[in-house]
Formats: sequence, C-alpha cells, structure tokens
Amino acid sequence: MPTRKPSVAGTFYPGDPRTCQREIQEYLRAASVPEGIRQVLGGLVPHAGWRYSGPTAAHLFAAVDQAPETVILLGAIHRWGVSAPSVYAEGSWRTPLGDCPVDAELANEIIAIEGTPIVSSPQAHAGEHSIEVQVPFVQEAFPQARILPIAVPPSSAAMQAGRDLAKAVRSLGRRVLVVASSDLTHYGPRYGLAPVGIGEKALAWARANDQRLLDEIAAMHPSEVLETAAEDHSACGAGGIAAAIACTADLGANKGVTLQHTTSHEVVPMGRPSDFVGYAAVAFVA
Repeated sequence: MPTRKPSVAGTFYPGDPRTCQREIQEYLRAASVPEGIRQVLGGLVPHAGWRYSGPTAAHLFAAVDQAPETVILLGAIHRWGVSAPSVYAEGSWRTPLGDCPVDAELANEIIAIEGTPIVSSPQAHAGEHSIEVQVPFVQEAFPQARILPIAVPPSSAAMQAGRDLAKAVRSLGRRVLVVASSDLTHYGPRYGLAPVGIGEKALAWARANDQRLLDEIAAMHPSEVLETAAEDHSACGAGGIAAAIACTADLGANKGVTLQHTTSHEVVPMGRPSDFVGYAAVAFVA
C-alpha cells in the first residue's frame, strides 16, 4: 500500500515528533470555543506554517464534540495540473507522529458514484502542503481516525464533489468531520494585491475583503463562495470550501460560525502591515 511521505515537515511544522506533538497540544489548550457550539460537522482551517496559522486551525479541532471515524480533508491546489477533485484513495500519509491511514472504503464508495467529478490521483498531492499540515492535528486530536485527502480545484465541480461525498458518507454510515483547508486574502506588493498601499489601511482593507467571503461561508452559499473568492482574490482554497459546505449541508449543517479571524501580521507583527495573509477558523454546525 502506498505511503505519502511528508513534504514540508521541518519547515511548515516541526519534523521532530515530540516538538510536533507539544506544539499541537499547546495550540489546542489555547483555543477557545464559543458557548453553544455543538454538532460540528466540518469547517474551515488555514494552512500556512504553524507559527502563523496553527493557533487558528486549532480552534476548529478543539470545537469538535464527538470524535469522527474519518476526517475528510479538502485541500487547496498550489500548482498546475490538477483539474478535477482528486482523492488519495488508499494507503497512508506519514507525518512525524507516524502513519495516518486513508479510508480506502470511503474513497472507493465515492469513486463508484456514477458521474462524480472526483478522480483517484495520488499524484495530485505530491508536494502539496495544504492538507499535509492538517494531518498531525488529526492524529493528535482524533488518534483513532482515518483521513480522506481530496485536492479540490475552485470550479463548479467542487459542489458536486461535496454532494457526492455526503452521499457516500450516508451510504456507509460514516461519522465524519469535513475540513476545508484554505488561507484567505494574500495582501501586499509581494502578492500583487495592494490597492490601498501598506499600513493600517491595508490591514483594514484585507480584513473587509476576507469578511465578504466569511459572510458567504457563514450563510453556507457554496456557489457564492466560489464567485466571491474569484472576484475578490480572497481565498486560495475556494474549491475545498465550496465542497465542504455542500457536503456538510447535505449531512445536516445549517450555518457556519467563525471561531477566529486574524492575519499573519496580527499573529507575528513585523513593522507596518505590508505583506500578510488572512486566516480563519469556521465551524459548520447543525
């Protein structure tokens, strides 16, 4: 059975097992969960280096009140050549915390759905960090869980992929957590997006740009998420977000609750706000 070896251990997150586990535990302990958050079926987390995005991502994992059997990880795509929702359908993913098994039964159930846009393509995950950085969180927070990694392009196929995921989950009676991995607005000269220059005005502009997308996510509007992200350049993983919304809505979620919204500048300030990225943790709840 294939084992996907880590690509960014030691850079985006610690390569040492003890340090990796300790950092996750610290993030989870520090995470706050709003009163009344129950029945978390999925959500959104960011995927930068843990120094920046780990504390935000931990909010979603800490909010889950019932351990899932499988965590469906819907990732962004940062390279060319991935044109369809692509599942890593068997084997395991290796991290410093060990090998995390893939839910091959669920993968096969999805691929067998007539007309599904989801294809089996382990190559789509080569060198991609957006899902990898979440796997150690799964291993620590839900040690008995399997994963189902799917890279999702930002196209209308994302919504059908989400609905097919829900169909397969119901067919097998799986208890799942559906996690979209996406950062938000990439602002600054480095990213080619600086309409109001740098400084506090830039930070306010970027947060407002994020908020338009977060409003659509909270309302669980997958098509509007795709449109808004494309128009505003406010997400690098809009396909995964749309698929997660479509899937969890079919499984009973009715709203998204923002657990934290911040930026890399606010997490690690470096002078005046110039080049920075938005991060949010959102829970999809029933």
